[in-house]
Amino acid sequence: MNVQASPIVPTLPGRFYASPELYRREQERIFAQLWTCVGLAAALPQAGDYLTTEVAGEPILVVRGQDGQLRAFLNVCRHRGARLCTEPCGRLESRVIQCPYHAWSYALDGRLIGAPNMRDAEGFSPSAYGLLPVALAVWEGMIWVNLASDPPPVESQLLPRVVERLGDPAIFRRYGIGELRIGATVTYDVAANWKLVVENFMECYHCAVVHPELSQLVPSFRAGYAYQHGVGATFAEGVETLTLTGKRTRPLLPGLRPEDDRTYYGMVLLPNVFVNLHPDYVLIHRLEPLDVGRTRIVCDWLFAPDVVESPDFDPSDAVDFWDLVNRQDWAMCERCQASMHSRAYAEGGIFAPIESHIRRFNDWVLAQLGEDA
Repeated sequence: MNVQASPIVPTLPGRFYASPELYRREQERIFAQLWTCVGLAAALPQAGDYLTTEVAGEPILVVRGQDGQLRAFLNVCRHRGARLCTEPCGRLESRVIQCPYHAWSYALDGRLIGAPNMRDAEGFSPSAYGLLPVALAVWEGMIWVNLASDPPPVESQLLPRVVERLGDPAIFRRYGIGELRIGATVTYDVAANWKLVVENFMECYHCAVVHPELSQLVPSFRAGYAYQHGVGATFAEGVETLTLTGKRTRPLLPGLRPEDDRTYYGMVLLPNVFVNLHPDYVLIHRLEPLDVGRTRIVCDWLFAPDVVESPDFDPSDAVDFWDLVNRQDWAMCERCQASMHSRAYAEGGIFAPIESHIRRFNDWVLAQLGEDA
């Protein structure tokens, strides 16, 4: 007798979105072990440009050196532990990282180059007190860091996701993301667990209800298909890109082929990036988990360099459209988060057949945590 598997697929139980203990384990076993995106290389074009962030509870400083290379360090002075840079981003005009507490100073490559009153201290060696480095890689213009002691190449984590989504990584490479310029940035503070945000992005079962504007431009989204329906999403008749009008005021991105016109590709690069490929621009969503029920989401709109440098450059058509879609999504994620403590969701819910592919992400999370499915 053949027993068919049930088409009803369960979600994760509510505690996976509401438990501080599970959130702590995610930080240790996902974000402290995997490559995590912390920004875009295009945001740090000159020597001394820096950004700060936090990954798995560790403060991170990324800075471009005099040699043009990006490096990451723990954002902690080796003297008494003071935080070195406190702004989210900026430029070190002196080309020196100086602690504001006791003026210990570090070169942009992390070497200790100044420690007042320590020159004659017996047993003190400046070479032993440089900034602690963090593994960094730039992949397709995105800055990835890894806190593990001996991480694998970043490509081993990211390329399989691209192949899984697009089949041919050449499609991804045609967009030349690393050569694009940032045209606009919007940051959101969302009262929802980071996994709810990922799950929401992966499906369009909600699109007809939550995103009428988006659904009008992409028929397959209106029908509820996102990841499950072919490789790319074809725009409706007469639609040229994803803007409020559906029209395009910019040429195709350099390197694209005719078959890339009037097509949108979206994908998740775990653990914390959404890539949205359009004929004339690229949108990157970067997730920063702040707490079990709070996620910062940074969105960067990228355009061809000559487009950004044009005196009449105006990204508002793309920004306004996605800002609308984003806010619609965040509102639904927050509605779900508000119920994750409820006994009604203690055992979780179910995925409709059209969204059951999200379970693969759930199982990936469980595998990282060492939990049984």
